Amino acid sequence: MAALAGQGMAVAPAKVGPDYIDPGYHSLATGRAGRNLDPWICGLGSIPSLAAEAQAGAAMLVVEGVMGLYDGVGASQTSSTAEVASCLGAPVILVVDASSIAGSVAALVQGYHTFRPGLALSGVILNKVGSDYHEQLLRNALAPTGIPVLGALHRDDRLSWRSRHLGLLPVIEHPGEVKQSIGVLAGLIRRSVDMEALVALGATAERLVPEPLVASGQSAAARIALAAGPAFSFYYPDNLLRLEEAGAELVAFDPTEDEALPPGVDGLYAGGGFPEVFGERLADNVALAKDVRRRVEQGLVTWAECGGLLWLASTLDGKPMCGVVEAGGHMTGSLNLGYRTARVLKPNPVSPVGSILRGHEFHYGVLDDPGDALCLEGANSRSVAGFARPHLLASFLHLHLGAAPEPTEHFVTAAAAGRSAR
Repeated sequence: MAALAGQGMAVAPAKVGPDYIDPGYHSLATGRAGRNLDPWICGLGSIPSLAAEAQAGAAMLVVEGVMGLYDGVGASQTSSTAEVASCLGAPVILVVDASSIAGSVAALVQGYHTFRPGLALSGVILNKVGSDYHEQLLRNALAPTGIPVLGALHRDDRLSWRSRHLGLLPVIEHPGEVKQSIGVLAGLIRRSVDMEALVALGATAERLVPEPLVASGQSAAARIALAAGPAFSFYYPDNLLRLEEAGAELVAFDPTEDEALPPGVDGLYAGGGFPEVFGERLADNVALAKDVRRRVEQGLVTWAECGGLLWLASTLDGKPMCGVVEAGGHMTGSLNLGYRTARVLKPNPVSPVGSILRGHEFHYGVLDDPGDALCLEGANSRSVAGFARPHLLASFLHLHLGAAPEPTEHFVTAAAAGRSAR
């Protein structure tokens, strides 16, 4: 993405799956918002429309895959990179970790090439190549397959990225350092990959003829405080866009610094992030915690996801938080990960009781009282969790609302109604 953008191309970035962190890197690399394409949450039929919305105004859409090419939900290919590529009619470039193979690379690539009928590899980029001689061995092995080798990246310590328990460090924590590293990587790619061939392959993609993403038509005007800054950076651009389409004016604030909510707000949206990493700064911001607790107790319409839930809790790893949710949170060594189907059990401002939401969880945090707002079902789990009041929904569930605007419309309408009632 950065290599193409550095050549003057307007590049639109996207990521298969529900990841938040990679799109942040995509945004820094291209100057455009990184979008997500997730068939399980949004529905396979919506993927062309979401991709077209992401690509609007750009010369090329570059989509990063998730895990291996054929890894989807469970052992299936549902929501896999292969499924998205097939849906979009997009050419597939396979990046191969060649660090410990030579001749076997041909069997590996050929297997990927033929595994799914109708999906063929358009090219290969070799990664972690040990030497010029190693590269030649790999190219010789792949020649009989007929699959073009578009380039080879040799081992380079400058291409190592720092990570944390949820993956890469979010861009917002070290934007200057990340931008510099992306620039180094882009330069290496331009020298090591046939960029003309890559662009030519992109031009072979099927032209998207999407159905429009239809909203229900509800709208209201409301001013929504958006928790942002280094502790809260996990937001899907589609969700923010759907909120604005529903009539929201989003007003960002930083819970690690700002001592009060923005003036005149009718609602609060606190997304995910790493509140545990910034726990001391959040705990020291006593004035904001008191303001949030007071405003929510007075009926401020509030929606919190994952990290936002932990911030609203009474404590996080023993440090005082906002105290909106009367439960203590702490971090564990166990990852709660996976897609979830949620049935709404309690009145809240986001979705009616009895409605079904599709989302995902990805967290190490737990609460000593899990709550009773949602009935959550995963591939191998069933639980009741989350907190709800007529003006509040707070849970570990992340929702992607690119193709389902109704929750944002409910939320904005509730916030506007709350302002009118005051």
